[in-house]
Amino acid sequence: MSQQSLFGESVSRPLADRMRPADINDIVGQEELLGDGAPLCRMINSGKLSSFILWGPPGCGKTTLARILATKTSMRFVTLSAVFSGVADLRKAFEEAEKYRAYGEGTLLFIDEIHRFNRAQQDGFLPYVENGTVTLVGATTENPSFELNPALLSRCKVFVLKPLSAEALDKLILRAESLQHRELPVDDDARKLLIELADGDGRYFINLLETVYDLTGMHEILDRENLLKVVQKRAPVYDKNREGHYNLISALHKSLRGSDTDAALYWAARMIEGGEDPKYILRRLTRFASEDVGLADPQALDMAIAAWDSFDRLGSPEGELAIAQLIVYLGTAPKSNSLETAWYAAKKSAKEFSSLTPPAHILNAPTRMMKELGYGKDYIYDHDTPEGFSGQNYFPEGMGRKTFYHPVERGFEREIRRRLDYWNNLRKLKNQQ
Repeated sequence: MSQQSLFGESVSRPLADRMRPADINDIVGQEELLGDGAPLCRMINSGKLSSFILWGPPGCGKTTLARILATKTSMRFVTLSAVFSGVADLRKAFEEAEKYRAYGEGTLLFIDEIHRFNRAQQDGFLPYVENGTVTLVGATTENPSFELNPALLSRCKVFVLKPLSAEALDKLILRAESLQHRELPVDDDARKLLIELADGDGRYFINLLETVYDLTGMHEILDRENLLKVVQKRAPVYDKNREGHYNLISALHKSLRGSDTDAALYWAARMIEGGEDPKYILRRLTRFASEDVGLADPQALDMAIAAWDSFDRLGSPEGELAIAQLIVYLGTAPKSNSLETAWYAAKKSAKEFSSLTPPAHILNAPTRMMKELGYGKDYIYDHDTPEGFSGQNYFPEGMGRKTFYHPVERGFEREIRRRLDYWNNLRKLKNQQ
């Protein structure tokens, strides 16, 4: 019997199961939450758990943490997945929790992927959380601000878990080596590559380690090239319909605004490798050409349209170079948001003075009656003046002149500022005559 147990322990159980932490101190990473004096550490030491949400990427230890917390506080642990559970499962969990509560035993109800419950189902938690029937611990990979009801969020703390660092993943290697009774059969470069491939996902990383152990001989040492043949390449973690989509496009836009071309190329590549529609990226880059470059470099918009047209003609992967070319151009272009500021200021005035008509002298007078009413009277045809400029007012009467556009002293806007100063000075001279 003992030999069978040893055999089952060493062979039958997956490495991930054998490496699962049994104590808070066994959890790697998350020091900001679990270190001395950190929020969760204080909660554990007090022995009193309140309901909370664990928000973090896959493989950062949300489920393991909840299970350990239940053990540390002597609570009954019940776990449900919002993917596979419905109203009947929730009702049963709450009814059982009420029975155990009557005997003085608390229930920690762990809901994995809690954001997948709809709004009505989330509202169903409220009375049981409020009266203490259950201590709710929800796990989500999505931003709780967007995916969870405000009423539920107001009753739960939110703790943010981070992807595991390289240091934390290295600790997992040491733990695996101890359990396997042999060093990980990779050289130093391959070891670094393994950590890079994990991308902070501890669960995936342990599966990688197990694959390496299972598929290498006792005296075989893998280099980078052979490691990739064994583990293959992981698909990028990216959901183009959720928060990651908006985070990455924001990172791309802000990297360009900060003239960090290399970072912008990286974020764009991340999106495309993750399956993003390149036309979505092109749409944002075209917007950037007007919003953040504008007339500081008037060619930026032409470049954006040309890149879009090139991609339409070539498709992927050849057309992706046009996107890269546009990113480099926009990243190195002088920046100005004067055009955007001017447009929104003009829209604000348009709402404020929405009922004013144009001055009579610039109104067309196609009929006799309109001429008799003064339409077009005293209009000066600018081309008939020596300067090609009449200096007349084109704002509505009662509004006064407004200056919306203030070009910066960068790029082509320096020239535009010079031109505007010329027309403004000439206008003053005309009005003084």
